[in-house]
Amino acid sequence: MTQSVVDLRSDTVTRPTPAMRRAMADAEVGDDVYREDPTVNRLEERAAGIFGREAALLVPSGTMGNQTAIKVHTRPGQEVVCEARAHIFNYEMGMIGAFSGVIPRTVLAEDGIMNWDHVQSAIRTRSDHHSVTGLIELENSANLAGGSVYPIEVSDEICDRAHERGLPVHLDGARVFNAAVALGKGVVELTRKFDSIMFCLSKGLGAPVGSMLVGSKAFIEEARLVRKMLGGGMRQAGILAAAGLVALEETPEKLHIDHENAKFLAEGLAEIPGVKIDPAKIKTNILFFGVPAGGFSASEVSKRLAAQGVLANPTSQSSIRMVTHFDVDRAGCGRALQVLREILAVTRSSASARTV
Repeated sequence: MTQSVVDLRSDTVTRPTPAMRRAMADAEVGDDVYREDPTVNRLEERAAGIFGREAALLVPSGTMGNQTAIKVHTRPGQEVVCEARAHIFNYEMGMIGAFSGVIPRTVLAEDGIMNWDHVQSAIRTRSDHHSVTGLIELENSANLAGGSVYPIEVSDEICDRAHERGLPVHLDGARVFNAAVALGKGVVELTRKFDSIMFCLSKGLGAPVGSMLVGSKAFIEEARLVRKMLGGGMRQAGILAAAGLVALEETPEKLHIDHENAKFLAEGLAEIPGVKIDPAKIKTNILFFGVPAGGFSASEVSKRLAAQGVLANPTSQSSIRMVTHFDVDRAGCGRALQVLREILAVTRSSASARTV
């Protein structure tokens, strides 16, 4: 019997659950651009309520949510302070400049977690010679930093000090529910001081499409206009919103399983000779590990894993990322570890033969 694929490339590969599919099939719909889709309206009201905010807006993707927020908060020629590995800087097609006309002012922080000293050092005030800061952006959890999480006191201080200077703060909370589970806190407590929050329905929460932007009513009204500019005005989107509602209600309480599986993977990886990973740093569902020096490249390891039904993305010549989610169980994680052990054992054998 052919074994199923163990897909650890990202939590974006999750497939809608049976409950989501039923909700989609039964969804009551209308024209959302006219604000007449009742299911979209319910989703937006529910998302706003969960985050303790006045309003929310459904957008097709997290990138559109982030870029919409940046456009609303800034004006052309300003700078956005963000961590060097931020998604808005690395994986959103340069839209920060192309659409909003602003530039990133990046800061490299340990584990991707900036503190106020980092942010303060990057803020630029009015000058006759250079651009000025218009927005501070944080990411929680921090994807490219291995799913690390902002302590609440750190993000709160950044928001408080930024607000004292008249600067808004946006949260890329694509995986903010993972961050909340890791900290044992609610998303309201994590995000209460941010001016806007984007979070994804389509990653760990498992919905097929969609992200949410939440904030004040005035902010969301402006965001609605920007969404239309970006082509994000959808019509009978209740079919998608229905799955999002199920995701919001059912999935957050299960995310701890993904975190436990990521820790299991990390501990298993740490036992493989030559693999570089610190299991203590795994806080959520994302991990990066280094392949042994002198052996196969990360790309070659990834290809060999795929040939045996295990999918994982190389992120550099020597690093691979794995992301756990509800479509990969503990047995699947165990299989991934076994296949990787076998592949790297071949590497060691080849290296030994070359030295004889």
